[in-house]
Amino acid sequence: MSTTITVEEAQAKLKDLIGNLASGEVIIITENQQPVARLVGDRPTRAPRPAPGLGKGSILYMAPDFDEPLEEFREYME
Repeated sequence: MSTTITVEEAQAKLKDLIGNLASGEVIIITENQQPVARLVGDRPTRAPRPAPGLGKGSILYMAPDFDEPLEEFREYME
C-alpha cells in the first residue's frame, strides 16, 4: 500500500509519518506533483521468545562442588 503526500506535508508531519509507518508500507513524497522521495517502512521484527521449559534436560553434568565458594572469594566470605 502506498500513500502520496507533498513535501510540505512531509516536513510538517515527518515524526508522525515515521512513527506510524508499518513494515512494507510506502509513502511517496512529491514536489510539484512529481515524486522526489519514498519512505519505506522497514521495522525489524522481533525474534519470538522461546517457550519456558525448552531447556529442560539440557544440562547433563554439574560438578559436585558447584555451590562451593570460589577460592578467590574465600577471604571475603570469612
